[in-house]
Amino acid sequence: MKDRSQELFARAQKRIPGGVNSPVRAFRSVGGVPRFIQSGKGSRVTDADGNTYIDYLGSWGPLILGHAPAPVVGALRRQIGLGTSYGAPTENEVVLAEMIAAAVPSIQMVRLVNSGTEATMSAIRLARAFTGRNKIIKFDGCYHGHVDSLLVKAGSGVATLGLPDSPGVQPQDCSSTISVPYNDIDTVSKVLDLNRSEVAAVIIEPVAGNMGTVLPARGFLQRLRKLTREHGTLLIFDEVITGFRLLYGGAQSLLKVKPDLTCLGKVIGGGLPVGAYGGLRSIMKWVAPEGQVYQAGTLSGNPLAVSAGIAALERLRAEGAYSKLADLTDSLVAGLKQAAEEADVPVRINSIGSMFTVFFTEAEVSDFQTAKTADTERYSRFFHALLRRGVYFPPSQFETCFLSLAHTKKDIKATIAMAREAFKEVAD
Repeated sequence: MKDRSQELFARAQKRIPGGVNSPVRAFRSVGGVPRFIQSGKGSRVTDADGNTYIDYLGSWGPLILGHAPAPVVGALRRQIGLGTSYGAPTENEVVLAEMIAAAVPSIQMVRLVNSGTEATMSAIRLARAFTGRNKIIKFDGCYHGHVDSLLVKAGSGVATLGLPDSPGVQPQDCSSTISVPYNDIDTVSKVLDLNRSEVAAVIIEPVAGNMGTVLPARGFLQRLRKLTREHGTLLIFDEVITGFRLLYGGAQSLLKVKPDLTCLGKVIGGGLPVGAYGGLRSIMKWVAPEGQVYQAGTLSGNPLAVSAGIAALERLRAEGAYSKLADLTDSLVAGLKQAAEEADVPVRINSIGSMFTVFFTEAEVSDFQTAKTADTERYSRFFHALLRRGVYFPPSQFETCFLSLAHTKKDIKATIAMAREAFKEVAD
């Protein structure tokens, strides 16, 4: 490493809290100086010092086509020449809404917003209005954006920083939020019984991505769907990460469970800031101006994000996209497992579709408690060992790696070779 990233980080810390605009980017969990990225193309990124890395961060999930994919770049170039924002409706907003509704089984109507946080915040407000109830159930380690009422036992950046919640969040803001262990249906059932007719919604990542990749236990989501219906409680799937990432119709298509409301983001913007929430027409009709649940945004459904999103979804709709992603991921995961075993380094690798996490633990990782058994110090050394060799993993044990359609078999082979060296380096 040269010193350009270090110089930029020193400058950034004078004007930006922690030197970054989102906490986990600061490398606090793994130590060292964050790499300032200058460009990305295909499966690779290049930092300000000219170092190139095979990228498994993928901007934390949205870049399923890789960096600067031709369809998205072309769509953006066409749109920029026409204008970047109008504050008025456009045809492409309708096109993207139609594509989402056609793909996601539970969505009949959808509202576009600017981020995943806006989507979850709005979905919860809508659930409370629709049911006339106040309480929300979430799951330990699931992160649903920096919404005050949801920063309770959250994962992702909050887990990285070791904060169970956040200063500045008032106790009353969280008093109506109940957090329970992921994959623990018995506890969910007890909580619903104890709070009968008070719980507006249960919100969950159907496949968790913010405590690392954690899969739902067999039958867990199906039983959760049954329980919520019995209690008149809405089920909200936070598919900001998994939507159009695991399958064209999201995790709910893959796992055959239909929630009442779905939150989306990341992939549907083709790499630009975006979010969405949608569901049954009977629920979504409560949103203003059709109903009285207020939610608005000057740049919601902005032409750039919508154009990029349409281009991305059109590419993903092509036959074979998801099978290619799964095959590449399976090959990489198998190679990583073998490399760790050869080095006698205990790991658990959870994977599904094009998502995976290498947990440095011998325990099966099925919830936040078992995820926290991971050796974060060893992960930090592994992260830097890979980085020095030209592989960019997430700078936190509690995050997910993502593959893209731009990754190749050659990338996978090279990554496994470098991981083999990295595992040997951290074996002591």
